[in-house]
Amino acid sequence: MSHWKHVSIAGIVAVLFFVPVVASPIVFSTGLTLYEPTRAYDTYIIFDGRDGKSHLIDMRGYEVKAWNYAGFPSLMIDPKLIGGKLGHVLIQKEGLGGHGPDLFRNKTVAELDWDGNVVWEWGDQAPGGAASQNHDIARLPNGNTLLVSTVVHSIPGFSAPSVPDQCIYEVSPAGGIVWKWVSSEHLDEMGFSEEGLAMIHRGFSISGAQSGFLVINNMKPLGPNRWYSAGDQRFHPDNIIIDSREGNFIAIIEKVTGKIVWRIGPYYPDTGQPPYRRAYNHNVPRPVDQIAGQHDANMIAEGLPGAGNILVFDNQGSAGFPPAYLSSVAGSRVLEIDPIKKEIVWQYDAEDSDQAPWTFFSSFISSARRLPNGNTLICEGMTGRIFQIIPQGEIVWEYVSPYFGRRAFGEREVRTNFVYRAQPVPYDWVPVGKPH
Repeated sequence: MSHWKHVSIAGIVAVLFFVPVVASPIVFSTGLTLYEPTRAYDTYIIFDGRDGKSHLIDMRGYEVKAWNYAGFPSLMIDPKLIGGKLGHVLIQKEGLGGHGPDLFRNKTVAELDWDGNVVWEWGDQAPGGAASQNHDIARLPNGNTLLVSTVVHSIPGFSAPSVPDQCIYEVSPAGGIVWKWVSSEHLDEMGFSEEGLAMIHRGFSISGAQSGFLVINNMKPLGPNRWYSAGDQRFHPDNIIIDSREGNFIAIIEKVTGKIVWRIGPYYPDTGQPPYRRAYNHNVPRPVDQIAGQHDANMIAEGLPGAGNILVFDNQGSAGFPPAYLSSVAGSRVLEIDPIKKEIVWQYDAEDSDQAPWTFFSSFISSARRLPNGNTLICEGMTGRIFQIIPQGEIVWEYVSPYFGRRAFGEREVRTNFVYRAQPVPYDWVPVGKPH
């Protein structure tokens, strides 16, 4: 006879009540958490892991491939740009002092093939002998490479004797710099008020960014688009779209002159609504309202739903000169903007997924990309969460990076799985015959 039959209910309750409580580790779900195959768009996804690797996963959350270097971002190269070669990526290869890359303090960037062989590397020929690449890199149709780099130098009018500034280099395959754009040389084109310029000159920064006083966190050639086809020269395919996290603006640089020819921000019209109502207003179209700390502004490519509009991850993170007045209910948004009318034509925030606004929030990093079926792939970078939504906002695929590492924040190192950016990758990008 089981001895449990001789234990009274009262005794069980007493035992349960008086047993000391031992704190258990918190379980943090990682990997694939949701997948609806009939509504999610099938794609591979590449992203940077905090384990120092670049990861390619499939829709089941399985790792297809990993390269032993992470990028800032880890980026697939379109085979059309490299003679049809499949499975090539851009990454950060070597850090300063011979150590692994450290996002802002890197010596070289490189192109790797599928098997991890270095087929191109740049940094030794950079000013100061180090690439110092951060936030973005892109291969061009002419074989050159565009990258955002940090340069520390003296800037007239700034209080500090030397200032971290950002520039965009175009580098030839042989390693020569054939074009350069320096952000501090175009401050007068960015729309800052006298108050804002004074704050910039004296070194004000909310984030204490290492890369530059404006934090240019995005840089992409526009590519072919309907606006240029209709005769609008501002949207020439060679022109470059950027955004500034600290400055709260998105801009287009004319490649030929280096001038800013189109811009949204850094200041936005007063809607007369409190920040919560303004930020999570679902009525579209409407004029672009307060963007703050945004990332990954990109023009939706031809052939995709919304082609020609600008998609951006609006972090709603503290930023601005002076700082923007934001909602106390912290939550991020993804915006689709008509660049001609400067109107929001589509918006996603957590309420569209029947969740409270603060359940979708990344005050820094992150990305958003339109998919061929009209869905959108979103990277909520701060939490390492990558998910796919249908146009109405329902989540149909979700994955949380299981790749943790230690990063310095303030005076301490912490364990984190943050993901800077996630990029959709077509299935036919993987070389034929390779395991996938």
